[in-house]
Amino acid sequence: MSSDDYNDSAKHEDLKVLHGMGYAQELSRSMSKFSNFAISFSIICILSGGINSFAQAVSSVGGAGGGIGWIVGAALSGMFALSMAQIASAFPTAGGLYHWGSILGNRFWGWLTAWLNLLGLITVLGAINIGTAYFFTGTFGPMVGFGGTDWEIVGFVAVITVIQAIFNHIGIKATTFLTDISGYIIFATTAVLVLACLYYAPAIDISRLWTFKNYSGAAGGEVFPQSDSIGYLFLLCLLLPVYTITGYDASAHTSEETKNAAHSVPRGIVSSVFWSAIVGWIMICAIILAIPDMDAAAAQGWGVFFGTMDAILPSGLKLALYFFILITQLLCGLATVTSASRMLFAFSRDDGVPGFSKPLATVSPKYRTPVNAIWTATVLCILYVVLALSIKVGETSIYVIVVNSTLVFLFLSFTIPLIAGMFAYGGPKWPTPGPWAMSTGLYKLVTVLSVVGMAVILFIAVAPPNERVLYVVLGFIAIALVVWVLVENRRFEGPPTGDRIAARKAVIAAAEAAVGEKG
Repeated sequence: MSSDDYNDSAKHEDLKVLHGMGYAQELSRSMSKFSNFAISFSIICILSGGINSFAQAVSSVGGAGGGIGWIVGAALSGMFALSMAQIASAFPTAGGLYHWGSILGNRFWGWLTAWLNLLGLITVLGAINIGTAYFFTGTFGPMVGFGGTDWEIVGFVAVITVIQAIFNHIGIKATTFLTDISGYIIFATTAVLVLACLYYAPAIDISRLWTFKNYSGAAGGEVFPQSDSIGYLFLLCLLLPVYTITGYDASAHTSEETKNAAHSVPRGIVSSVFWSAIVGWIMICAIILAIPDMDAAAAQGWGVFFGTMDAILPSGLKLALYFFILITQLLCGLATVTSASRMLFAFSRDDGVPGFSKPLATVSPKYRTPVNAIWTATVLCILYVVLALSIKVGETSIYVIVVNSTLVFLFLSFTIPLIAGMFAYGGPKWPTPGPWAMSTGLYKLVTVLSVVGMAVILFIAVAPPNERVLYVVLGFIAIALVVWVLVENRRFEGPPTGDRIAARKAVIAAAEAAVGEKG
């Protein structure tokens, strides 16, 4: 069924599923199937991660880092997306990952998933907006006297994050209008970039896409430390696609705002990853083919994308592309605010944030958005950016350390509920699949491959020069275990189940009446 044909029967089915999990329809269910796809596609944003992290492909193993590495990394993300979609169809709620971990695993699994995902979403929002600030610095900054000092970056991030929050505050329709446009801009801008790279390329050597060459150390601008192992460097090049193709959990986080959620959400998850993988691979390959000299480009390190564009594109075309890339990066941050705020709202709704849960779970009757959760996520992001750029460990900003930690936090928050789902599938916790479902065997195979992928991601995220990431992750898990044992195990009840759901009928009716929801 198309979400454009959203009738009373379909609306009743969405309400039935939500009420069956013990929750009220407080958020505005107005997102179409395309909008659910677009919000994840906008967060993945190949024109953000794919460009800002492009050097990780070339400065590891050369052209094969993009031509082959992108395919392998995208396949890893694809396994997570397929497994996630299977669960999302059966349990379409805001803050999906947290609920899945709780319902299919236990209270601790859900609680840990929530904090991992929240930490990942807040820090990835900061990383996206810092990346946007640096992109602006390198493109339009000189025209307006913006030098990109640490405090200029903090100010830039603060301004754009507040603007992103304002659009989120005034309603999901405003957000989805912009993220829908973002989807089209990403497709169109990528198409122009690809055609421009191929047209203005000094020569086309297709063999670059499967040619391996060691560009570690100085040969690759010190993006990665010197290594003699091509296999190891190939694993490191997977950081480009794996970091870029994440954020598709946004489709699950906006489940309660999506029409025909059990059908639309899993399709949004899978299709956003599929199209990002395909279009992203074409873009990465085109940029690699356009590079005038691979050795010189690799030596530019993190500046390889801008160096290539400066070398081949006419100034006017280059600036036009940069303008639309900047727009997509700003909208990527906008969609991430949506995702982070819905996760914070859903967790608080079950009293997951001691002392602050009630205000954070409040929905504005006027805008039908979790306004306190939106602004809390915004403030936390800005505070993180201030700390990340002002604190140094040796000569390294902690921003660099936390960005790689973010990757681990996010994928761990994906992995925990996926493992829980694999063991619960077909049992009393999950007796029947949702309307979007793979066969039992294929679903379990995909989930096992996701767990293998998690091991690969953990390895490459903590590999030199990011060995401090392991200490950050282990430290967080140790603190979480202590807090759980001493406090939360006795306090936190998790999502409503059994008799608790039945007892919430009056609360659900009151909550829906308060925001003007008509059943």
